[in-house]
Amino acid sequence: MSNQSSVSEFFLHGFSDIQELQVFHIIIFLIIYLVALIENLLIITVIIYSHQLHTPMYFFLANLSFQDFGSISATVPKSMANNLMNTEAISYSECVCQVFFLVFFMVSHFFLLGVMAYDRYVAICNPLCYEAVMNKKTCIQMATSAWLSGLFYSSLYTGNTFTVQFCSNIINQFFCEIPQLLKISCSDPYFPELWAITFGSCIGFIYFALITFSYVQIFRAVLRIPSIQGKQKAFSTCLPHLIVVSLFLVSGTFAYLKPISSSPSVLDLLLSMLYCIVPPVMNPLIYSMRNKELKMAVWKLILNILPQSLHKNHYPVPVL
Repeated sequence: MSNQSSVSEFFLHGFSDIQELQVFHIIIFLIIYLVALIENLLIITVIIYSHQLHTPMYFFLANLSFQDFGSISATVPKSMANNLMNTEAISYSECVCQVFFLVFFMVSHFFLLGVMAYDRYVAICNPLCYEAVMNKKTCIQMATSAWLSGLFYSSLYTGNTFTVQFCSNIINQFFCEIPQLLKISCSDPYFPELWAITFGSCIGFIYFALITFSYVQIFRAVLRIPSIQGKQKAFSTCLPHLIVVSLFLVSGTFAYLKPISSSPSVLDLLLSMLYCIVPPVMNPLIYSMRNKELKMAVWKLILNILPQSLHKNHYPVPVL
C-alpha cells in the first residue's frame, strides 16, 4: 500500500451528473437494496426459527443468503450515499475495503455453490448414506472452508491490486472494480495480476469441473427414477441451484475477462450490475419459487408473528 500517499481518494464516474438522473439512481438502488435485504434476511430468519428446515441444504442456503446480502452491501450503500451528498469521492481505504469485501463475499459464494452441488449429489445419488455423509460436523467444516477460501483469495487479490501505482484517480464505475482500477494504473500489473488470475482460474476450473461432474451424475440418477413425481421433486431441488450457478459464472466471467474499454461504457456498467446486484435479488426468488417447504415455513412464521402483534394491541372487553 505504498502508493497511498500519491492517491488519497478516487472519484466514481459510474452514473450521470444530471441531478434528475441521480435522484432516479438513488430511488432504483434503494428499492433494489431493500428488496435484497428483506428477501435474504427473511430466508435466514425462517431457516433459523423453523426446525423442519434444519437440514444441510437449508443450512447452506442460509450461508448463501448472508453472502448475497454482504456482496450487495459492499457496493450499493456507498453509491447511494455519494448521490445523496452530491459527491463522487471515495477514500483510498474505503476503496480497498470495498474491493476486499466484494471479492470475499463473491469468492466464498462460488465455493459454497460447489458445496451445495456436492450436497445435492449425495442426496440424490446416495440417499441411504446422506445422513452419515452430510452430518452436522461435516456441514460446518464445508461451510467454514468456503468462507476461509474466500478470505484467502480476497486478501491475495486485493493485495496484488493495490501494490500498483495509479496515474489517475477517476474510476468509470459506480464502485471500486478491479478491472477499472487496473485500467488507471501506471505500473505494469501484468505479473502480479497474471499470477493471481492464473491461480484463481485453476481453482475455479477445478471447482467448476467438480460441479459439472456432480450434476451429470445427478441427472443420470434422476432419469433412472421410475415415478414422474420423483423426477419432478428431484429436478425442483436441483434446477434452482443450477440456475444460480449459471447466472453467477456467466455474469462474472463476462465482467472480468472482457476487454476494458478506454472510455466510460454502458456495457461495463450493466455487466457489473448483473454480477454484483442482480444475484442477491434473484437468488432468494429462484430458491423459494419451487420450494414448497420454504414457502410453507415463511407463511407459518408470518402467521405466528401476526397473532402476537395483534395480541399486544388487544384490549379485552369485559363479559357481562
